[in-house]
Amino acid sequence: MLREAAALRKRPVTVRIARWSANRPWTAIGLWTLFVIVCIGAMAMGFKMASPTDIGQGESGRATQILDDKSMVPATVENILISAESGTFDRAAATQAATAVGDRMRGLAEVESVGNAVPAPDGASLLVPVTMAGEARTADQRVQPLRDVVDDLRDDFPALRIDQAGAASIQAGINDQLGADFVKAEVLSIPVTLIIMMVAFGAIIAAGVPVLLALTSVGAALGLWALCSQVLPDPGQVPNMILLMGMAVGVDYSLFYLKRARQEQARGASKLDAIEIAAATSGHSVVVSGIAVIVSMAALYLSNDLIFSSLATGSILVVAVAVAGSLTVLPALLAKLGRWIDKPRVPVLWRINGRNSEPRLWPALLRPVLRHPAITLILSVAALLVMAYPALDMRLKSADIDDYPRSIPALAAYDRVTDAFPAKGTSHEVVVTAGAGDASGVEAALSRLTNRAQASDLFAPEQDPQPRTSADGTVHVINLATPYPANTDEAERSVRLLRDELIPATVGQVAGARTDVGGEVAGSIDYSANVAQKLPWVVGLVLLLTFLVMVVSFRSVVVGLVALLVNLLSAAAAFGLLVAIFQNDWAEGLLGFQSNGAIVSWIPLFLFVVLFGLSMDYHVFVVSSIREAAQTGVCIRQAVSEGISRSAGIVTSAAIVMVSVFAIFATLSLIEFKQLGLGLALAVLLDALVIRGVVLPALMTLLGRGNWWPAKMPTGPSAPTVVPGGEERPAPAPA
Repeated sequence: MLREAAALRKRPVTVRIARWSANRPWTAIGLWTLFVIVCIGAMAMGFKMASPTDIGQGESGRATQILDDKSMVPATVENILISAESGTFDRAAATQAATAVGDRMRGLAEVESVGNAVPAPDGASLLVPVTMAGEARTADQRVQPLRDVVDDLRDDFPALRIDQAGAASIQAGINDQLGADFVKAEVLSIPVTLIIMMVAFGAIIAAGVPVLLALTSVGAALGLWALCSQVLPDPGQVPNMILLMGMAVGVDYSLFYLKRARQEQARGASKLDAIEIAAATSGHSVVVSGIAVIVSMAALYLSNDLIFSSLATGSILVVAVAVAGSLTVLPALLAKLGRWIDKPRVPVLWRINGRNSEPRLWPALLRPVLRHPAITLILSVAALLVMAYPALDMRLKSADIDDYPRSIPALAAYDRVTDAFPAKGTSHEVVVTAGAGDASGVEAALSRLTNRAQASDLFAPEQDPQPRTSADGTVHVINLATPYPANTDEAERSVRLLRDELIPATVGQVAGARTDVGGEVAGSIDYSANVAQKLPWVVGLVLLLTFLVMVVSFRSVVVGLVALLVNLLSAAAAFGLLVAIFQNDWAEGLLGFQSNGAIVSWIPLFLFVVLFGLSMDYHVFVVSSIREAAQTGVCIRQAVSEGISRSAGIVTSAAIVMVSVFAIFATLSLIEFKQLGLGLALAVLLDALVIRGVVLPALMTLLGRGNWWPAKMPTGPSAPTVVPGGEERPAPAPA
């Protein structure tokens, strides 16, 4: 009895957890179900959304914070544009419609005031400004009654086009689109993943288990994020990211574990022994790869940026939940289902993939790679570097109003409003902080600034910005409009002209005054600058943490260095392809986007971190399989062939799942999700096929015994192999 207890304590923690779950399946399944239900219940509180003040960086962030501190955030204004539906503009009918707009809007509790109708410079439309009541940051949640009034007016005046555009209606439209995209991704990813799993396993229940684990992981992580968002607000992308990551890693981790357990049972192991072997091998790989993803994501906290911090938190939550589910409830399900895991069988697919037969394709594909490793390595690395070359020309910009799809009605209306009234489009906030006694000097300087700005073709003509002053007289703000869309070079040049020339020559002459330029364009410039500044530090930390995880896991410095090298190659190639696709216009029709000549600012850094984390899934699993083969005493060439051949089917299935889920995100409406989804899909495809199938085997073959330095790989009969029960037996003699 004491000997058995001692043997149990010597087993890896993954084996001990698996044995406990397998021996108490209903308890484990019940606890997991309760955990998921409680987490999903937490979603009732909703996600706390981030405000512009939370997200801002640099000078523009400081301008936003000053206005917020002084309660000077302007009230939300919805612009109602009345123009001709077709043909000639009927001014009398438009005036009647404008009166109806005022009468009906004033009766709403959500409306503070309605301004007078303003004719467009070309006389072809009227604009009625409607000021909303309440806080600006929650206006999108209260704008629907205004939209309903406009819908009714369209029915009453069929000869006129009545459009509504403003910060609230645009944000509400974007939120609606995000919600629709989330549902689309969820609806598409589940059946696609299930089909891939059926092809991989040849049995319906075996296919459904990984999908079920992934879905419960996503649900639990969303509930946990609802709690976390009360402290760390959601910038809008986190739920989609949790779905993206959860379906990918949740299926992967379950797939690794389930495949190994089925293989061991096919070789004659008992149900419990097969679960323990899977826990000792695939379970260990799941833990290592999960830790690698988590530590990689944790590096994003170094950026001191809300978007990265919230995305990192959401990703860490879903990965941690997926790892926990694979180690706890999955063994319980395997124990309870037993042979039923392979029922009902899909006839053709079962004959192809369900019998766990020895692989034939991959040994044949690896033969030329292992026969000529040096030439293979040089050619494959050269090809990846060619793919990476466009990344040297990467340009960063924040996604702005001009990058969102015009299928959102409020954005199509916004375009028509800005065409008729250019000053209602992109504008820059000039925020001046000075002593109360300098108020008259600041106002005179702002007047000179306005005159100088209007003398430049980078600013909208005939604008008359009205200065606003804080209650204590220390903060003054004006808005200067530019006729160019926010994502254009001209709009950026107008900000730089303000900051570098116009402000120093005017407001800069007021002693003690400090000026900050904010607004959408300035925010994009400052955010991109912050990303560029923090990028080296985050990348360096990711590389260091990844290296340490690999060295500790494999007791080999060389394995750690190889992991960094191959992951850098796949990430660089993915970045190059991303730039080639999205900074040019040749793929616009194919993917349904309009290029702005740049990559969304937060994408490269987040993509790099995610890629390094997810690459560990395959790298840990493949290298573990190679080491397992090498421990039997075979030469490194044979160990590489056996290890990759044994793991190739699982890696390929996992990669297909990831690529499919990520590719679904590339079909969504928002440009940042297109870039993120396609970038991840391309990177995983390169990683699974080129890196793990060509570069890694060639490199490990060339390194030989040096792969395991400074540790020495046990070989021959002396190499112990741990078997269920905690005992050891000699490894088989070299083949």
